[in-house]
Amino acid sequence: MQSELAPAGAGTIPSTRRIFITGASSGIGRALAEHYAAADTILGLAARREELLQDIASRLPGCIVCYPLDVADAPALAAAAADFISRFGPPDIVIASAGVSVGTLSEYGEDLAVLRRVMDINVYGMAASFSPFIPAMRAAGAGRLVGIASVAGIRGLPGAEAYSASKAAAIAYLESLRLEMRDSGVRVVTICPGYIATPMTAVNPYRMPFLLSANDAARRFARVIARGDSYAVVPWQMGIVAKALRLLPNALYDRLFAKAPRKPRQLPL
Repeated sequence: MQSELAPAGAGTIPSTRRIFITGASSGIGRALAEHYAAADTILGLAARREELLQDIASRLPGCIVCYPLDVADAPALAAAAADFISRFGPPDIVIASAGVSVGTLSEYGEDLAVLRRVMDINVYGMAASFSPFIPAMRAAGAGRLVGIASVAGIRGLPGAEAYSASKAAAIAYLESLRLEMRDSGVRVVTICPGYIATPMTAVNPYRMPFLLSANDAARRFARVIARGDSYAVVPWQMGIVAKALRLLPNALYDRLFAKAPRKPRQLPL
């Protein structure tokens, strides 16, 4: 399951941080791994594409342990968490960054399987990423559980039924989890990115306002995580846009967005 890229014997690494990141093979997850990688940091990196994980890990400083897995596979995540905790102790930060985005239309029956897969990764996968770490982090009375949601979850976007629904569910899930963890010492952080330049957005056939590079986004996310903010939209300009859209009456919102550009459908996912 795991592949170790640096010595990991107990007591041999002067670590001040232990961080576990899903979706670490590309996009935001990769940028976060690169941001946090340091000589005094242990990184657990999880993603489906083992070759990419190995390549990324070989380029980063510090202790890197790779876990090739699918976040929709809860037993695999539980085994990865058990391995990480047994060797290094409870993580200081767990970042559920794995996610997929693809255009879907319910009028096409074949898109239903895609919708289910998007929900499995973006919602179930987030919960499955946190679940096996929570007991140890609660016992330690510290840490951060960070969920990467999206401004697309604030209002439904045309042609993005699965993605918008999954991110709306992620936002609500993280809010519920935050309440459950309130007196535990473990903070739950919801981050809603706007447009980030990643392979996921590269296929978008429309202008993306306030577009950030993945590395810039990772730096901004890290500041939010360090503060332990309960909720943040990055960049802040998209937060203003999101609030404004939320306040629009349905009739006006529908008129403005019904014919907005769509992300291309992609089958199978």
